[in-house]
Amino acid sequence: MAQTTSDSQHLTLDELHAGLDEIRRAPHDAGTLSLIVRRPDVDEREQLEVGRLDLDEGLVGDSWSRRGGDRRPDPDRQLNVMNARAAALVAQSPERWQLAGDQLFLDLDVGYANLPPGTRLAIGSAAVEVTAEPHTGCAKFVSRFGVDAMKFVNSPVGRELNLRGICARVVEPGEIRVGDLVRKVKG
Repeated sequence: MAQTTSDSQHLTLDELHAGLDEIRRAPHDAGTLSLIVRRPDVDEREQLEVGRLDLDEGLVGDSWSRRGGDRRPDPDRQLNVMNARAAALVAQSPERWQLAGDQLFLDLDVGYANLPPGTRLAIGSAAVEVTAEPHTGCAKFVSRFGVDAMKFVNSPVGRELNLRGICARVVEPGEIRVGDLVRKVKG
């Protein structure tokens, strides 16, 4: 399990903006599941080759279902999904992608125009639906990737492209694995 420590220098806003063209080259209708990360507890990460998506638990073994404390966790925030190209840019190395805190990293355009709320994605034998819940990051994102990274993902272009990611919920349980085709099936 990797701990959430920061051991690399953060990119500047100019360096981040220089990576936009690569992010915009992400496929629009069908892409690839690049990484699965389970968060068994706060600040713990496990990279998985194979995972199971469940209607009630989200990613099986992830702490999402326990994060609500005394209240039920928000089903519209069951999964956090990030564009793999945006993660690569912000994190600077594949080992650091998991520090973003998302469970699924897709080589797919996750921008609002391409994946508006209600869009369904088939991944392996499962399906997820994009929700309207915003994903804007937190203080941990800043500590791991820098203030400029937060400004970048929350800028007008960052929000348009959902560079911080999107929220989704499981609508068809099933198995997913790194390298699976991810395709839009509705929306």
